[in-house]
Amino acid sequence: MPEIESISLLQARRLALTAQGFGRRRPAQVRHWHLRELTERLGVVQIDSVNALVRSHYLPAFSRLGHYAPGALEDLAWGRRKRRALFEYWGHEASLLPLELYPLLRWRMRRAAQGKGIYRRLAEFGREQRPVIERVLAAIRERGALSAGSLNTRREKAGPWWDWSAEKHALEWLFAAGEVTVATRRGFERIYDLPEHVLPAELLDRPELEESEAQRRLLLRSAEALGVAIEQDLRDYYRLEAPDCRARLNELVEAGELTPVRVQGWKQTAYCRQTPKSRRRVEAGTLLSPFDSLIWARERTERLFGFRYRLEIYTPAQQRTYGYYVLPFLHGERLAGRVDLRSERRHGRLAVHAVHAEVPGLDDETLAALALQLRELADWLELTDIALHCTSAEAARLRAWL
Repeated sequence: MPEIESISLLQARRLALTAQGFGRRRPAQVRHWHLRELTERLGVVQIDSVNALVRSHYLPAFSRLGHYAPGALEDLAWGRRKRRALFEYWGHEASLLPLELYPLLRWRMRRAAQGKGIYRRLAEFGREQRPVIERVLAAIRERGALSAGSLNTRREKAGPWWDWSAEKHALEWLFAAGEVTVATRRGFERIYDLPEHVLPAELLDRPELEESEAQRRLLLRSAEALGVAIEQDLRDYYRLEAPDCRARLNELVEAGELTPVRVQGWKQTAYCRQTPKSRRRVEAGTLLSPFDSLIWARERTERLFGFRYRLEIYTPAQQRTYGYYVLPFLHGERLAGRVDLRSERRHGRLAVHAVHAEVPGLDDETLAALALQLRELADWLELTDIALHCTSAEAARLRAWL
């Protein structure tokens, strides 16, 4: 057996940053093909409902490409069929995915229809409420694209969080099973329709892949998007189950499609799509969504960057360490700090509620880069002012650069 190659932590970080689309020259004008190329490179963009700054799925493209029209991403995701390049499904949580991945996820849809791989309450609903499911599916077949609200027959007021109506449960079951898909969104509300009304016929007509082959291809996409990754990282990217992932991983290594490597300081064996090549320094300077695929796996983020990151949205305000909606700041090849941000749209300003430095601190060059990023973010969000509501020493120094 050939000796496993060893790489430094810095090399691993550069492989990851490069694979995730950082360090490339930003286009003077972002066009549709730039967005298509980026989403194909990432392979999945997570969707989240929190709108404290901007919906999370818009941020990864801004972090890598700079100022772009959010409507262009919406066009790729929910526009006319000929313009579409993305679809919604459970990739890494609720996600936008390149159309070419649709055949790779049919096995997951089939498992969902069998009550597997979905959360318990939805599986129980699928077993116990078939008449509701059939009624909702028949309504979409007869009437076309519909929202959960337009089908709702519940008269009592909905409770907090995930207190769904029976019709909403039915739509989510049908969505997981692949019997309906998201045609568009109205605000943030999903509008559902039959896949044949939304997705290209050529895509739907492709023969279904064996589960094992689809899972191998998903793992290879994960490896390409991550640059270098342990088994847990590869599994998490598309939320594969551990037994499936381990079996497919062994097959890919044996076939020479994945290369085992040792990374300095990592306990587990890592894998690369090909033999890792040395990368030059990656120059990056950007703010990251909490759900960006570079950092969404918190344990991997610690391993790669020595940066402990936890979302504190659901933590009581008095118990938060860093803030409600905190964006890490990527500068050069390290996560240099974090900023708690809010869009105060009514007042036309970007509010900075907290600025936190990582060791060894924020030097003038890093502060200047952060100030530039805040200004670019405000301009992109069409906010005219930046308001610093933080009294820390770092914020005082940042104020001078702003």
